[in-house]
Amino acid sequence: MDILFTKPCFTHNIWGGTRLRDEYGYDVEGDVIGECWGIAAHENGDVRIEGREETLSELYKKAPEMFGSLESEKFPLLIKIIDAKSDLSIQVHPDDAYAGANENGSFGKMECWYILDAPENASLVVGHNAKTREELADMIDKELWKELIREVPVKAGDFIQIDPGTVHAIKGGIVLLETQQNSDITYRLYDYDRLENGKKRPLHIRQSIDVIEVPAKDPESAVLKRETIEASLKKNELYMLEKCSRYTVFLLETEGECVFTQAYPFFNMTVVRGEGTVNGHAVKKGTHMVLPCGLGNVTVTGDMQIVCSCPTVE
Repeated sequence: MDILFTKPCFTHNIWGGTRLRDEYGYDVEGDVIGECWGIAAHENGDVRIEGREETLSELYKKAPEMFGSLESEKFPLLIKIIDAKSDLSIQVHPDDAYAGANENGSFGKMECWYILDAPENASLVVGHNAKTREELADMIDKELWKELIREVPVKAGDFIQIDPGTVHAIKGGIVLLETQQNSDITYRLYDYDRLENGKKRPLHIRQSIDVIEVPAKDPESAVLKRETIEASLKKNELYMLEKCSRYTVFLLETEGECVFTQAYPFFNMTVVRGEGTVNGHAVKKGTHMVLPCGLGNVTVTGDMQIVCSCPTVE
């Protein structure tokens, strides 16, 4: 039993940039690199495992015991690093019930963001101002986007939970790590009328109105501020950022040597700062790995920041 290191997949997007290559060292060409799918077992991006023939989805089916023999037919999580050189579309994701009924049995998409870098006075779109679904539909029809959407200020080190039904968008200049359900279903509400290959990208107005939560929650309640995290974070200890029905996310800051027990069905880890070793394997910023079930004690050395996650199992 050993750690599974992954070979990421990448997407090229009109809003992407070059920081995934320039700052994270990934070997990928192009000037609009939007997403690194670091731990992914989806038909639109299925990572290969270093030193093995299988993709992650193939290994999940072939050796379910390595992943805690979960009931889920598919590997349940997807881990990305996103470089938003410019604003992403304003969008919303469905829950499991809606996606299952309307998107060929797909998972819904619950997700969360850990902000890795952000410009001064950065913000994210989180939530909306409509009080009823009728008002929501009317404001969308009249394209009253400034009146409709809410924004929240963010900075590097903040963490944001995005439940299905939440209107949201990453804004230009932000780099973040996203932990999400294994789904690629996005309903695009507004895209600034920009063109891709001479055409506007398709919108999904009917589906968006169907799934948007009305009224929206207070967007500030979704944000865990860096100051709050830093006040209780301890070096060499897993700090829980979020525990929801689909995943549990931790932040780990190491200094010197750190030892913990891998007690979960499986445990995802992405190094987002620094370099060091995990059970003797050299790792650095941009390394993605999956710690399989039953791995036991894990020894981490070096000064690093690592975002970790696992499926939530009661």
